[in-house]
Amino acid sequence: MTRLRQALLDAMELRAFAQRTRETYLHWAIELSQFTHTRPELLDAADLERFLLHLLRDQHLSPATCNQALQALRFLWCIVMKRPDIVVDLPHPRVPQRLPEILSREEVARLLSTEGKLRNRTLLMATYAAGLRVSEVCHLRVADIDSERMALRVEQGKGGRDRYSLLPPQLLDALRLYWRVCRPRVWLFPQRHAEVPIDPGQAQKWFYTARDRAGITKKVGIHGLRHAFATHLLEAGVDLRTIQGLMGHSSLSSTQRYLHLARPEALAAVSRLNLLDGLAV
Repeated sequence: MTRLRQALLDAMELRAFAQRTRETYLHWAIELSQFTHTRPELLDAADLERFLLHLLRDQHLSPATCNQALQALRFLWCIVMKRPDIVVDLPHPRVPQRLPEILSREEVARLLSTEGKLRNRTLLMATYAAGLRVSEVCHLRVADIDSERMALRVEQGKGGRDRYSLLPPQLLDALRLYWRVCRPRVWLFPQRHAEVPIDPGQAQKWFYTARDRAGITKKVGIHGLRHAFATHLLEAGVDLRTIQGLMGHSSLSSTQRYLHLARPEALAAVSRLNLLDGLAV
């Protein structure tokens, strides 16, 4: 599929897709080709359904992952091959709507205190304190630290959007200590033997190690630090619009899910504050 592969890459470049999206879409195109042993141009809807069933039934992939594969196939057939009729009736595997487990403030503090390696601890602290995605924290640059404005610049986050997040004084102190010891030059968290950003998978491993060492049994990955950031802000009385901007959500509905995660007594306090806002009492 050399010619089709190039057409896929060109279509994604033309639309300025993020690098991770390009890699993902190409991955699923290759997976499909290896499964069917047939050129995509010769496949029909039944072949694609068979591939999706293979991912669900044989590979035991989650519905969310299968929907990711389906999205890649839709782009390939609709945009690149100009054959939307092939994929129009393909069903979306239903994704169970589950609320993530949320780390408490005490659990976050315990997790950070049990990580003895300076680089690992600083990365995890930045992830929580600024509410970053793992790809965002791994791609932070030294120049992204704005100590004058006490802000952390996130360049080209999800959706290709730039934003600023929080830079609490405690995080700034930790970053300064880390810089004095490790002396990063361009990337804030580079790989040890190459001037490239650290791999997100490695950061995830650091989190799991720290979580287990801290005795935390909740089923959370490093993204749980981002969930905790938003939930703790909401519980502290920060409004949803502000949290939306800090998180980099394009839609407020993505932020509103944290209403279901915050402690009821904290939400009650926030509601009382909002009701009194602007009143002359």
